[in-house]
Amino acid sequence: MLTTLFLWTLWCLLHSLFIHPFVQSRLYAWSNRLTAGTYRLYYILFSLITLVPVIWYTLLQEQTVLFAFSGAWRIVQILLLCYAALMFYLGSHAYDMPFFLGLKQWQDFRKGRTQRQIEFHHSGILKYVRHPWYSGGIALLWVTSPLTTVSLPVRVFLTGYFIIGTMLEERRLKKELGQQYIEYCQKVPMLLPWKLFRKP
Repeated sequence: MLTTLFLWTLWCLLHSLFIHPFVQSRLYAWSNRLTAGTYRLYYILFSLITLVPVIWYTLLQEQTVLFAFSGAWRIVQILLLCYAALMFYLGSHAYDMPFFLGLKQWQDFRKGRTQRQIEFHHSGILKYVRHPWYSGGIALLWVTSPLTTVSLPVRVFLTGYFIIGTMLEERRLKKELGQQYIEYCQKVPMLLPWKLFRKP
């Protein structure tokens, strides 16, 4: 269990570390292959490739089921799965996916164009929740499979990571986007889109 949590901690630290602007600038200086036009794409590929062995190791561990969705709990599971799917679907339409995946930056780099800066907008689901993917990710984390002696501490850890990561990202966005984002944070919930379900 300690090894499992260590691997998840290591992955989370690397995932957060490599997105930090200071680390990015140091890596740019270290390798001419890494630029503002290529970094995002490499970062996502690195995150996905390194995530696979961590998940694989976790699933290999001997574990005992503590709780499984059955009976009326199936309704809760289905509702949370639907909620997660809704957050991911609406989020994918609200975000600039080519920019998020680093494809726009890569195209600009290949064509010698000036790199585009992050653009702030709050249309679609972003009018009701600031981080729909994190919200959906936390919901999905708890309902995809039974809780076991291994998955329970991992899910608690990852839930904390999602929340802390969201707060750190918000601090960065406030610096980059300024007053407009600060005012946005005052009006729209961070993770729970309760205004979406509020009666008019």
